[in-house]
Amino acid sequence: MANSTTKKGKSSFELAIVDLVRQKRRDNKLTQENIATCLNVTPGYIGQIESLTEPSMYTHDQLNILAIEMDCSPKDFYPEEPVKKK
Repeated sequence: MANSTTKKGKSSFELAIVDLVRQKRRDNKLTQENIATCLNVTPGYIGQIESLTEPSMYTHDQLNILAIEMDCSPKDFYPEEPVKKK
């Protein structure tokens, strides 16, 4: 069965990815603006990605770029276990 999605936007799985990226970003003392520059997008777009209600989401290629920037594996941005519907 598919993951549930928030009213306008992301599935529970996508929200888990966003949470992991945000935590890694904060651990590395990076701002939304730093991430936006790295990905060649606007800080507002990163804000949309980090919003619970907006459907915007990182692409796999963007997650790879972030992994390079944060010196980690792209796997670090994915939950270790399947995400169940909430």
